[in-house]
Amino acid sequence: MHDLITRQSEKTVLQYLGIFPSVAILGPRQCGKSTLVKMLAGRFSRFIYLDLQDYQDLNRISDPNLFFETNEDALICLDEIQLAPNLFSVLRSAIDKHRRNGRFILLGSASRELLQKSSESLAGRIGIIELSPFLIDEVHFEPGYSLQRFWLRGGFPESYLSKNDEDSMIWLESFIRTYLERDIPQLGIQIPALQLRRLLVMCAHSQGQLLNSSKLGESLGLTHTTVRKYIDLLEQTYILRTLQPYMANVKKRLVKSPKIYLRDTGILHRLLLQPDFNTLMGNPVFGASWEGLVIENIIMNMPEWTPYFYRTASGSEIDLILEKGDHTIAIECKASTSPQLTRSWWDALDDIAPFKTFVVAPVTVEPYPLKQDVVVSSLFDTIGSIKSL
Repeated sequence: MHDLITRQSEKTVLQYLGIFPSVAILGPRQCGKSTLVKMLAGRFSRFIYLDLQDYQDLNRISDPNLFFETNEDALICLDEIQLAPNLFSVLRSAIDKHRRNGRFILLGSASRELLQKSSESLAGRIGIIELSPFLIDEVHFEPGYSLQRFWLRGGFPESYLSKNDEDSMIWLESFIRTYLERDIPQLGIQIPALQLRRLLVMCAHSQGQLLNSSKLGESLGLTHTTVRKYIDLLEQTYILRTLQPYMANVKKRLVKSPKIYLRDTGILHRLLLQPDFNTLMGNPVFGASWEGLVIENIIMNMPEWTPYFYRTASGSEIDLILEKGDHTIAIECKASTSPQLTRSWWDALDDIAPFKTFVVAPVTVEPYPLKQDVVVSSLFDTIGSIKSL
């Protein structure tokens, strides 16, 4: 069903295939990487798809040199490439023997850092694209869209497109268990699934807060260095995002710890046992959940902008700062249809002096100004406005 939803990355994948011999599409499991590639398959005269979790497909590639040589005129897609890191050196050799762009697509559920071999072996031969679950501008005009549905269920296709919220939560629970019990061990990382789940739940309760590894470690009986290692792993497998502080040149003491977010609100809500939107509205995490949704959708839509947050030691804060060259944009997230801003927020805005400021709220009205260059806007309209700058 979700192959009917057009992914923004389609054009980028086709563009990269024209530039690089191999293209890696990285992102969390079940975010739609395989579906995206299979939708593009018809555009190529010969396309071969191999799932490295499938025993038969693994057999076909038991002699990879011979397989690549026999099929050098085809576009070959290798899914779940993180399960076969030994293939990278073979890929390099195959590319150098028969150099042409658009030979390989590699799909992986681990980041470039976790797939170090790809950057080592295929440097100069690979373009890397990150695919997220559905973004708001990919589903906004789809039949049955509502902001509440997207916000509650998150963007994973199987969750978002479930028949109802209950089915969505069942799917999300299955996803979390498989991720902890199978996906992490498959990467060769031995961490007890229960321990990692407890950390994930604590991160969910800390959505949008400063990362305090020592405090998390005390609760889990782990050292702060072990917690930090686990946080890095959750980040490199696309479940968690750490947002770095903005070190502006202001004469104020600034916070130096990053903030943490579960990247997908569906996973956040499942970990916090929020079965429907009415329950979520009564939960203290409601505002932080909206903040996470806004920040993730904006960051994934604006890869050329560098994201930060701003907070002084006295507590003045702006949720998201985007920087590109000399331009700075400030974004504040308010989970209210009539957002109110504090005096300390206006002080923080004076510190930063951005050229444009958006207060992103779950509103259905046209964007409207609060003050010169400070606009209240929906998430969808905000993304459109920043793209047009």
